[in-house]
Amino acid sequence: MTSQPLARAGGERQRDADRTKAEILQVAQREFARHGYAGARVDEIAERTRTTKRMIYYYFGGKEQLYIAVLEKAYTEVRAAERTVDVAHLAPVEAIRTLAELTFDHHDAHRDFIKLVGIENIHEAEHIRKSELLANLGTPVLDLISRILDAGQESGDFVTEADAIDVHMMISAFCFFRVANQHTFGALFGRDMTAPEHRARLRAMVGELTVAYLRGAGAPA
Repeated sequence: MTSQPLARAGGERQRDADRTKAEILQVAQREFARHGYAGARVDEIAERTRTTKRMIYYYFGGKEQLYIAVLEKAYTEVRAAERTVDVAHLAPVEAIRTLAELTFDHHDAHRDFIKLVGIENIHEAEHIRKSELLANLGTPVLDLISRILDAGQESGDFVTEADAIDVHMMISAFCFFRVANQHTFGALFGRDMTAPEHRARLRAMVGELTVAYLRGAGAPA
């Protein structure tokens, strides 16, 4: 007679725990992005959530584990966005253009992700290397790009013998630079690359650059 109330209570506790962990990760992401790994304080994260420093350690184990969890969340979100590209129902040119524009949109909307990647590069990927989840998280996007490249070679749309990692780097470099270097670029050249009036043009540019490369633009005659 008591099993159903106990089950409901257990389920509610789990939902509360999941909500608390999600809130901690959201706040921690902002703190790490703003202050870096060394500068972020777990005390500050606890103050900005409905929990305590002790509970943060209970859920995540420590500051480093919390930071790794933040990185896992950020990278998982971008990989999930990439998986929405419907390769099976898009022509190769449209598929690679869609992936480039989707990456642009994600980086534009997730500025903290850009900061976290920059911070982790300062640490020479020390924390990413400790994550089993992140160790294999790059595989899906490379598989996706490889499928698009293979389809493009088969259809004759792509003539460049391209490597999936190179194509991923090209797309990521454009989208990442626009956000990560907006302040220095603006100070040096007087243009805010993230300003709304430039968005549509730059979004189209990254797609067309990628397509042009794959179609052989710039290759020796």
